[in-house]
Amino acid sequence: MNPNEDSELAVLLEAGQKGDRSAYADFLTRVADKLRRFARTRVPTWQDPEDVVQETLIAIHRARHTFLPGRPIGPWIYAICENRIIDAHRKRQRDERDRAVIAAQSVEFFTRQPDRSLEDTARYERVRDLLDRLPEKQRRVIQLLKLDDLTVAKVSSLTGMSESAVKVSAFRGYQQIRKMLGLDKK
Repeated sequence: MNPNEDSELAVLLEAGQKGDRSAYADFLTRVADKLRRFARTRVPTWQDPEDVVQETLIAIHRARHTFLPGRPIGPWIYAICENRIIDAHRKRQRDERDRAVIAAQSVEFFTRQPDRSLEDTARYERVRDLLDRLPEKQRRVIQLLKLDDLTVAKVSSLTGMSESAVKVSAFRGYQQIRKMLGLDKK
């Protein structure tokens, strides 16, 4: 960012800090263009640069009161963007680690043959059959919630669904199972 652009953006943000909505909107539009160019060269191929840009704009909006008038704005903006890139990388690492753990736990659960009575084995097989007949999303959510004993928040994080969507998907899956068992006559 050249010194003229830096000072123009700083003036726009300062006006925005004082309540000038038009100046602030112009500031965000111009910064978004700069961030797109910046992110394209720094974001890994597995991530959409636009996601980083949007997260950075949100962070800038939340932190706009921390910008000190008279200071260069470029380093402030780019530091926020770099931090969003780092955050995205850390989140991906956590998600991959969590998925690996869950996959290992699922394999262990479904491949072990604990001592069971004939009745328990029949119930187990019946539950597996019912789960297999559910749509993929509902099956996965119920498996994570009930078989893997994860919280709604953790399932939301792993699947990328909102917590509300996880609850709705589980509820609909439970309804389907009740229908298959003849417990729900609707």
